[in-house]
Amino acid sequence: MSDLPAFTVHVDQNRHLPLGSREVHAVVSVEASGGSGGAAAHAQAAEVIIIDASGSMHGAKIAAAKRAAKAAVDALRDGVHFAIVAGTDTTQMIYPPQEQLVEVSAATREDAKAAIGRLDAYGGTTMGPWLNLAARMFEPFPQAIKHAILLTDGQNHELTSTFDRTLAYCAGRFVCDCRGVGTDWNVEEVRKISSALLGTVDILKPEEMEDDFRAMAEAAMGKAVADVALRVWTPQNATLRFVKQVAPTVEDLTAKRTESGAQAGDYPTGSWGDEARDYHICVEVPAGDPGREMRAGWVKLVAGGAAETVLATGNILAEWTDDEAKSTQLNPRVAHYTGQVELAAAIQEGLRARDNNDEHTATARLGRAMQLAEESGNEGTARLLRKVVEVDKESGTARLKRNVDKEDEMSLNTRSTRTVGIGGRRAAGPGNNAG
Repeated sequence: MSDLPAFTVHVDQNRHLPLGSREVHAVVSVEASGGSGGAAAHAQAAEVIIIDASGSMHGAKIAAAKRAAKAAVDALRDGVHFAIVAGTDTTQMIYPPQEQLVEVSAATREDAKAAIGRLDAYGGTTMGPWLNLAARMFEPFPQAIKHAILLTDGQNHELTSTFDRTLAYCAGRFVCDCRGVGTDWNVEEVRKISSALLGTVDILKPEEMEDDFRAMAEAAMGKAVADVALRVWTPQNATLRFVKQVAPTVEDLTAKRTESGAQAGDYPTGSWGDEARDYHICVEVPAGDPGREMRAGWVKLVAGGAAETVLATGNILAEWTDDEAKSTQLNPRVAHYTGQVELAAAIQEGLRARDNNDEHTATARLGRAMQLAEESGNEGTARLLRKVVEVDKESGTARLKRNVDKEDEMSLNTRSTRTVGIGGRRAAGPGNNAG
């Protein structure tokens, strides 16, 4: 696997703990480089584009969706296997006619775009079958980088239990980026898909769809290695409290753990190209005496399959001290991302409270979100918050705006998990490098 990107792991933490303390926090920064050239170009890849073709898509939305799907097809490189699916109450193959993936070539690319041009909008919205079909078509390509794009403008009309079984079945089989157009879809419902399938979620205007689909397809073509896991070992008598991706977006991976050996578990991270991501890990360990040192965690980045490859490793350390100056020093990256996770939670809790007509809670949570966004320099989120909440500059008191555009509210919700970094990829202060 010498053609893989070069991975590095860097651990930021203050390993010095006050006496009696049990929680060890660390931000694990993973960076991959050198994969966007030959490695990505020669990687086996498969792509499924799923377009909501329900009746509510009729008109400008379906026209924009067809332009977007054609742009995505143009972005696929020759040799990649692909298919286009129309989703309604069931599924319909747009291209090819059979339920299978075909190889991208000049001829199949033009045939696919012609078939997309004939797409019409009718019927309802049942998303589970869309995802099941994609999973079936990906099955013949177990080693490929498998990616899907899902576009919808409506809400899912199937039992929650049935849909949850579908997501459980599809999890780990492919990555899915989800997009909503208009304001009649449910953000939490679509986020449920993107979270289970390690993708992204966003809201688009029709005029934004073509560029966004092209960008998603190009990003998929830039991936060089599939099914990478973050493996975390912890010592006996330790408890792994959580593993969260905190950059570029917040995603709690804790419940996605699969056991991988004695005292070790794997957390899925999906496919990688040239990119960087940060993870916040919290381990609870037995308290130690002054001067005691221990390895509280051992992190490995692992490429899966039968021929498992360790891509990079790093240590999470702990040392107890009665030196207050050492033990109270906050690692800036840990503190920053703790705030970014709180920011995302505050926005989502505030918007839920607003939907439930709980103005007191909504005001408090969204006011706190504004404070966190401004303190952390997350100007993108602060700009979205200003469309929903206003703050009195003299008193600092927040209040909800009375007339909020539904699209502005949904934009804030979908983008609430986006985070900003601090001082570049590396923070000053205590840290542990390992290769």
